[in-house]
Amino acid sequence: MVETALTVEEFQKVTARIEAEVGKVIVGQREVVRYVLIALIAGGHVLLEGVPGLGKTMLVRTLASALNLKFSRIQFTPDLMPSDITGTMILVEDEVGGRTFQFQPGPIFANLVLADEVNRATPKTQSALLEAMQERTVTVSNTIHRLPRPFFVLATQNPIEMEGTYPLPEAQLDRFFFKLLVSFPRADELIDILNRTTTVEEPRVETVADGETILAMGELARGLAVASPVMDYIARLVLATHPENPEAPDVVRRYVRYGSSPRGAQALVLGAKIAALLDGRFNVAIDDVRAVALPALRHRIILNFEGQAEGIQPDQVVRTLLEQLPVK
Repeated sequence: MVETALTVEEFQKVTARIEAEVGKVIVGQREVVRYVLIALIAGGHVLLEGVPGLGKTMLVRTLASALNLKFSRIQFTPDLMPSDITGTMILVEDEVGGRTFQFQPGPIFANLVLADEVNRATPKTQSALLEAMQERTVTVSNTIHRLPRPFFVLATQNPIEMEGTYPLPEAQLDRFFFKLLVSFPRADELIDILNRTTTVEEPRVETVADGETILAMGELARGLAVASPVMDYIARLVLATHPENPEAPDVVRRYVRYGSSPRGAQALVLGAKIAALLDGRFNVAIDDVRAVALPALRHRIILNFEGQAEGIQPDQVVRTLLEQLPVK
């Protein structure tokens, strides 16, 4: 348990300072930064999808600096082995010549872990990472090693270059709290990026919080109560993503093969709670649910063949749901 207690005002102040420090380095992408922060407070993981060079690695590194957390980066390649992530047993010789096996922790033992191009590794290696994400532990030689708290994985994948990749199965995608789409910067943002990155001076990020503060923020969010109508809306929204549900709109029945899992509902609840706190409120509104619906559900909606053939995107399905699902 975390002993530090926070007020709503302190919660807002800390998040504002974190976003300000990240903004010194990351140009634009305010929505991405906000959603990454929501997932971090909720204790979840994020899958970032975007072309190379958009600052995904720098975002995680900057967050680690602003939060005084240990940062680790894993470049996923087809020859990466599970032990390259989790660690392995090595033979160590002591002062008297005796030899014993000792566990050498891998890069997964950090607070913020960047899994770069996660779809380039084989399924065996992907599963090692995703098991650590789910269980918060690593098992090597029948010994369980606990990962540090907070533990947050930000995985990236390139949506353009798919040759030689191993797309994440739907069940593994479901382990991610949010899936965020990183867009290309606008012209003014691109000029700002060039001005910041092609000069001698580099922006300095100050530490404004630590891991205990993030854990305390998560406990404050989880302590919020959700009114019955809002909880009912979340349940109906998730059920409406399933084509066999009577409340499912035509776009779901026609183009969706599988809908969201209960993890999607959990992400909606926690994300909405944190969104309410960021707005200075103790009451969770339906608008808070709608604000986090896209990142929480887009990777949990599996399109059928017809949907893929017609170029339907999961975001279109979620937006239609939000427009057509009545509020009772």
